[in-house]
Amino acid sequence: MDDARYLDWQSLPAMFFDQAERLGDRPMVWGKIDGDYRPLSWRDAASQAIRLAAGLRAAGLQDGDRVVLVSESRPEWPVADLGIMAAGGLTVPAYTTNTTDDHVHILGDSGAAAAIVSTPALFERLWPAAQQVSSLKHVIRIDADDPPAASGVTLHRWDDVLTTPPVPPEILAARVGRLRRDDVACLIYTSGTSGRPRGVMLTHGGILSNCLGAYHLLASVGVEEEVFLSFLPLSHAYEHTAGLFFPMTVGAEIYYAEGVEHLGRNLTEVRPTIMTAVPRLYEVLLQRISREVDRQGGLRKALFNKAVALGRKRYDRGGSLGPIDAALDWLLDRLVRAKVAQRFGGRLKGLVSGGAPLNPDVGLFFHALGLRVLQGYGQTENSPVASCNIPQRVKMHTVGPPLHGAEIKIAEDGEILIRGELVMKGYWNDPEGTAKAVREGWLHTGDIGRLDEDGYLLITDRKKDIIVNSGGDNIAPARIEGLLALQPEIGQPMVFGDRRPYLVALIVADADFTKSWARQNGRSDDIETLAEDPHFREAIADAVERVNRGLSQIERVRRFALAEEPFTIENGQMTPTLKIRRHVILERYGDRLTALYERDGKAT
Repeated sequence: MDDARYLDWQSLPAMFFDQAERLGDRPMVWGKIDGDYRPLSWRDAASQAIRLAAGLRAAGLQDGDRVVLVSESRPEWPVADLGIMAAGGLTVPAYTTNTTDDHVHILGDSGAAAAIVSTPALFERLWPAAQQVSSLKHVIRIDADDPPAASGVTLHRWDDVLTTPPVPPEILAARVGRLRRDDVACLIYTSGTSGRPRGVMLTHGGILSNCLGAYHLLASVGVEEEVFLSFLPLSHAYEHTAGLFFPMTVGAEIYYAEGVEHLGRNLTEVRPTIMTAVPRLYEVLLQRISREVDRQGGLRKALFNKAVALGRKRYDRGGSLGPIDAALDWLLDRLVRAKVAQRFGGRLKGLVSGGAPLNPDVGLFFHALGLRVLQGYGQTENSPVASCNIPQRVKMHTVGPPLHGAEIKIAEDGEILIRGELVMKGYWNDPEGTAKAVREGWLHTGDIGRLDEDGYLLITDRKKDIIVNSGGDNIAPARIEGLLALQPEIGQPMVFGDRRPYLVALIVADADFTKSWARQNGRSDDIETLAEDPHFREAIADAVERVNRGLSQIERVRRFALAEEPFTIENGQMTPTLKIRRHVILERYGDRLTALYERDGKAT
């Protein structure tokens, strides 16, 4: 593989069909069927995509028409995505967690002509929305059961559509050949931490440019015969590029994980070489590993803790240790780190973290155990990776240098600006928003940060998430929340205090800690009951105070309230990529947080 091939590819379908012709019967994607992973080859995936494209054209799809895709990660997802583009359409990925109202917004805003949906449960939420959008004419069901009552929308079965005879190769080649790198490939609706999601127009060249940047990033550790474990939703730009199209460009195999509850099993089954995830997953894994080590106790715990301590020491010293420490570290490689590596499959070259800031302590924990965590940065609007740590020199408190093909500079007010082919074409039907976001070719990210002496980017926070207290001090809540989340008593925190004299927090108590505390103290583990128990609140307050001791005066959390339930995707308090939706949480808990300012005393 070399740069020339990436630059010769004019579109994502052109890349895919080129790779399919070269790789033929080799496995491309793997999905679980009846408990076992089963492959779909490059040749079969291409055949299905071609037939889907023919079926879409037969149904009346025109060049530039939008097709919404609602499906969990499975082999049909990339087939559908590529089939839509090969038909001349634009894919509009939608989250499987979307409500009917969400679907109404995306179908209507995009003016979708068709939709593809997988399971009956997802269809039940999509179908009522389909009745409300006049542009939608066709719905293709992957897992079809009994059809609903007839309506103005024509229903099709996936298997039936795939029986459509393929168009002559020269017609398909001509249609794909008309696509150019600056043409829009898809509309990805931002997950919406505030307000209504809007469609980001990503181009074929933008995504391919990101793939080339990822290739340059990983070239030093070798990019050959890669195996990806895809965990994040393909409807998110991060996984869409880094977990789907980048693996395609290097001829990798992609396995689809079954979910966080089965991730440990999938890691040992698949034995991936590369995996992408969001910080929340690494936090969960850290907590699980730490709890297991605590349960083992004794010598195993002592060896594990020593491995972490020496790994951190080696990182702090730029990779060097004294002779005694080096000898012990060599032994711990075999006694501790090798076993940890096996839990992740034993072949990992890199764990890539993106989508939100990674707490450096979390990254260092895995780094110290011999697992290379590469934190990156970007947004949907830049296809989506703009920078990433390089394997040879990880600086955990940064998000690395600019990716190959990306330019980054810092504006006078500290805002991070990005330029390059990776930048979006704009927001769908929003010229005013586009003009505000992209000026003279530079994407204005809304994030602030700085470049260090090595050109590595450090993120301070989102401009819009910065808390400005009543004293005029700027405070980054993400940093404080990251520190709170590391405490074993705390599951999820949200810091609050804009235009207030000090900070308060809403805290979701850690579920395992809550059950353990309740059992030891002979109490019910019902959180509403425990929230009124002064001894339980004291335990949470102790955790907050531990964090406060390492913070400046203005950063300290003075008081807190306990939430009755976790922040989840299902209750709308987290995005599908596990970032908290502050405005949604404040709608529910705002009065309770405001009331904290009316009390005297400490956060107890």
